[in-house]
Amino acid sequence: MQSNPDLEAPDPVRVSTFTQGITDSLPIVIGYLPIAFAFGLSAVKLGFTPAESLLFSILIYAGASQFVITALLSAGMSLWISALTVMAMDVRHVLYGPSLRNRLVGKLNGKKTALWAFGLTDEVFAAATARLIRDKRSWSENWMCGIALFSWLSWVFGTAVGALFGNGPLDNFPAIEAALGFMLPALFLSFLLAAFKRQQSMVFVASLAGALSGLMFWSIPAAIGCGLAAGCVAALLQRPQSPSATEITSDEH
Repeated sequence: MQSNPDLEAPDPVRVSTFTQGITDSLPIVIGYLPIAFAFGLSAVKLGFTPAESLLFSILIYAGASQFVITALLSAGMSLWISALTVMAMDVRHVLYGPSLRNRLVGKLNGKKTALWAFGLTDEVFAAATARLIRDKRSWSENWMCGIALFSWLSWVFGTAVGALFGNGPLDNFPAIEAALGFMLPALFLSFLLAAFKRQQSMVFVASLAGALSGLMFWSIPAAIGCGLAAGCVAALLQRPQSPSATEITSDEH
């Protein structure tokens, strides 16, 4: 009995579209809007104009690093020290492109690659990797551009709204302004909690010790650099945890 060839034919691979990229970016957009709003509000309160605050998000687009660089510049730190501090914080992004490129097949378009590479943040990288591996999403640069571009636009839009509200509309609502001002500490606390869940206590202790040493002997930028360096060294030296030896051997009584 011959089998039906139509039933055995594999499904054609459908290339992911730009619209699907926008849809896949929606969870990122929901998370970006309140934090970007808080950044715009914070930057204006630190003395930057709404246009300058917006320019930070358009050109730097680095999430927590934007909070740090505005705080350093408003505290009187030089532009070079502030820039180097932010570069040290975001050096992990250098690994995202090669890691994602290893999962791709075929030649890339230079202009489109530059677009989605600029928008390859932590969240975009995680979302793209999850879609490719878990959801078996087919790769296309239009799809990747959709995720990166819409995420970036949401960050810029949230910053613009926050910068406009920082000029006075929230003065009559101090509770809301105080809550939004806690957005950055809450963001870093979430990073710490995630570190504890991953059982990276040695890295956390080393980073904290390095940061405190830099703060005591040098300055805030030095504290950030020392904390990053100490954490990286600790992560390299830390031994991978071996699986718990809970297996029961052959029944011996």
